[in-house]
Amino acid sequence: MLSSPDLSFSRTLPIDVFNQLGELLQQMAQAVGSAALVLTEAVLARIMSESEWQKQKFTLVVSEQFSALLVGNQEENIGMCVAGSFPDLKKVSLPQGENGIEREFIPITQDDILYANLTFKSEAIASFISQLRDLFGHDSHTYQHLERYLQIPSLNDATLQGKFTLLLLEYLLPLQNQPFTASNGNFNYVSTCQPIEDALKKQISQERLLNQVTTQIRKSQNLQVIMATAIAQVREFLELDRLVIYKFDESTLNIQESALAPSSQSLHNWQQYRGCIVYEARATDAIPSVLNYHEKNCFVPPFQCWEKYRQGFTLAVDDVEKTYVLEECLLNFLRRTKVRAKLAAPIIFEEKLWGLLIANQCHDSHHWTESEISLLTSIAEQLAIAIYQSELMRSLTEEKQTLEHRVIERTMALREALLAAEAASRLKSEFLATISHELLTPLTYVIGMSSTLLRWPLGELSQRQRDYLQTIHDSGEHLLEMINDILDLSQIEAGKAVLNVSEFSLTNIVQRTVESLQEKAISEQIQLKLDLQIDPQRDRFTADVSRVEQILWNLSSNAIKFTPKGGGVTLRLWVEDDNAIFQVEDTGIGIPEEQLPLLFEKFQQLDTPLRRRYEGTGVGLALTKQLIELHRGRIEVESTVGIGSIFTVWIPQQPMSIVS
Repeated sequence: MLSSPDLSFSRTLPIDVFNQLGELLQQMAQAVGSAALVLTEAVLARIMSESEWQKQKFTLVVSEQFSALLVGNQEENIGMCVAGSFPDLKKVSLPQGENGIEREFIPITQDDILYANLTFKSEAIASFISQLRDLFGHDSHTYQHLERYLQIPSLNDATLQGKFTLLLLEYLLPLQNQPFTASNGNFNYVSTCQPIEDALKKQISQERLLNQVTTQIRKSQNLQVIMATAIAQVREFLELDRLVIYKFDESTLNIQESALAPSSQSLHNWQQYRGCIVYEARATDAIPSVLNYHEKNCFVPPFQCWEKYRQGFTLAVDDVEKTYVLEECLLNFLRRTKVRAKLAAPIIFEEKLWGLLIANQCHDSHHWTESEISLLTSIAEQLAIAIYQSELMRSLTEEKQTLEHRVIERTMALREALLAAEAASRLKSEFLATISHELLTPLTYVIGMSSTLLRWPLGELSQRQRDYLQTIHDSGEHLLEMINDILDLSQIEAGKAVLNVSEFSLTNIVQRTVESLQEKAISEQIQLKLDLQIDPQRDRFTADVSRVEQILWNLSSNAIKFTPKGGGVTLRLWVEDDNAIFQVEDTGIGIPEEQLPLLFEKFQQLDTPLRRRYEGTGVGLALTKQLIELHRGRIEVESTVGIGSIFTVWIPQQPMSIVS
C-alpha cells in the first residue's frame, strides 16, 4: 500500500465525487498539454491482483506548470434490503417499524465511501512517485520512465492553480449542503433490491452457460469445436466486442521455468517468447480481426505479472489509456488493434502457461465486474481441461500407432527369422539325408564283407582276426542304426515321413521288443521284465507297427544303457479308451529336473560326464518324440536322480485310411 502524502486537502467523499475530482485533474493535464503525465491506479493492474490495486485509488498529474496528487482510501457503507424474495441469503432483524411489526432485512453493499486526500506539494508528490517507481523493479522500462519525473514537480503556475481552485469549489460547495454519512438509513428498498435480483438472475445465467461449456467438453473430443463454440457463447453472453484465445508456441512453453528471474539470460529467453491468436469471436465484422496475429517487439512482459499469470492471476484493464500510459509502444499497438479495455485469464495446462483467454472492449473503457472476471476465469479453467483431454487422446493415439508399428515390425522380423530357421533346418536335414545315403553304400559293404569273413572256416582265421572282424561288424551295425535314425528324423522334419497303418497285436510287438533286447540286458546284468495289463479282447490295434516297435526299442534300449548293473527295466502295456499306453520304467541314474527340457533335443546328451561314459549321439529320443507326435500321441517323463525314470507314451488308434 502506498503511504499518504503531505496533505493540502482532506475529507470524506462518495466514490462518484472522488472520480469527478480525478476527471477534473485530467482536464487540468489536458490544459497543460502533451508534456503532462497522468497516472491512475490502473497502472498497477499488471503487477498486482485486482483486490490489491483497487484498495487505494489515486490520480497523479505531473508537469512543469501544474502537478497534483489525489489519493483515496476505500471503506464500505452497508445498507439494508427487504427480505422475502431471496430465502438463501442470511437475514438480520431490525427494530419494529412504525406499524409495530418487526421486519427482516438482508444486508447489502452501498456505494463506497473514500477518504480523499489532495495535495499540490512537490515533496509529497515526489515521494509518492518514488514509492510507485519501486513497485515495478529496477529492470523495468516503467521504473526508468518514472525516474525521469522525480525531478519535475515544483511550484504550480499561479494561473493554473487558481483555475483548478475555482473548479474545485464548484464541486465541493454543493456537498456542504448535502452531507453524506454512513449512518443515513433512508434507503429506497425497491430500487436497492432490484439490482440484487438482477445480479442473481445474471449469476444463474452464467452458471447455465458454464454448465453448457462443461457438458460440451465432456461430450466432444474435438478441441477446435470446443474452443470456437465456447468463446462464441461467452462473447455473446457478456456482450463483448471481441473474445480471443492466445496460445504460446511450444518453444515458449519449454523455457518458461528459466525465464522467471530477470537475468540477462532470461531477458534473452523473453525475446524468444512467441505466440499468436488461434481462436476469435467478434461482435460484428466492423471490429478488426486479430486472428493469427503475433505480438510485436514492444511486448516485453513484466516478470511479476508473468509469475502471477502462472499462479492463476487474472489481468483486468478498464482503460488501456490509463494503464499503459508509460508504455508508448504497447499502447500504440493496442490502439491499432482497437483495444480499449481488456481482461486476460490464464489457461494453465500441466502447470505450464498454455495461453490466455482475452476479452476486449474496442470502443470505450469498461469496468470489469467480479461476475465477469469469475466467468472468464472459470471458462479458462474448463478450456484447460479440454486441452488436457485433447493432449491425452493425442498421446494415446500416437502411442497406439507406435505400438502397432512395433508389433508389425516385430512380426515381420519374427516371420523372417522363422523362414530363415526353417530354411536352415531344411538344408540341414537335406544335407544329413544326402550324407547318410552316401554313407549307406560303403557301410553296407563293410557289414556284408565282415559278416562273410566271419562265416569262413575257423582254420583259415586266427581268433584275434575273428575278434577284429566281429568288432568291425558290430560297429558297422551300430553306425547303420545311427544313420537310419538320422534319415528317419530328416524325413519327418522335411514332412516326408509316411505312416503305414495296419492292424496288429499289441502283445506281440512288446514281446518281440523284450526278446530283441534280452541278450543286451543279460550282458549288462540288467533284469528286463514285461508287465502286460491288457484285456486280450482289446489286443488288436491299428497304427504303423514298425514305428511303434521303433519307439519301444529306443525307449527300452535307452533305459538299459543308463541303468547300472543289478538294476531292472520294466516294459508295461495297457489300453485306455482308444489309446495304447506303453510305459518304460527303470532303476537307473535318473535325470535332473532342470535338464528335462533338453531331453528330446536333437544331438543332445544331458551333460559332459554322461557323454563320456555312455555312447550315443542323442538322436534316439529326439526321433522317438517325433515318431510319437507323427501318430498324434504324447510322451511324459517322471525322473528322480539316483532312483530312476518312467517314460509313458500314449498312442491313439489310427484310422485305417490314414497313410501320411
